[in-house]
Amino acid sequence: MTGCRISGAGYGKRKSIKREMEAAVLAHDFAKAFYRSKQWQKCRNGFFKSKGGMCEACLAKGLAVPGEIVHHIVELTPENINDPNVTLSWNNLRLVCRECHALEHGAKMGRRYLIDENGDVISKGVFTEKGAPPPIKR
Repeated sequence: MTGCRISGAGYGKRKSIKREMEAAVLAHDFAKAFYRSKQWQKCRNGFFKSKGGMCEACLAKGLAVPGEIVHHIVELTPENINDPNVTLSWNNLRLVCRECHALEHGAKMGRRYLIDENGDVISKGVFTEKGAPPPIKR
């Protein structure tokens, strides 16, 4: 298993780490301590570095977009929060940009909204193929 216990610490953009810590504050109470733990920070930083700091979902589409959020593929729950095979396994992590992270959670919650380059809200009704958003000009 490739995991976080063997990864290096100290890597990652301070801004992204701060944003992720702010997101942890908004996380469910059961997950707050985990997201603030040194073990998670080492894991997150090592995983971020291993992916070259780029959004994996965007790279798969041929786009070079910086990743900002290390996302758990299997959502953390009170039942699995203490299972390192879920919380700290690199096999359960994905580095994504904010837009892809919002799409991931929007898909789970039945909501999909984006902000276009003009600052207007785009609902899922204007998405193109199979829920994918229209191309974003970068």
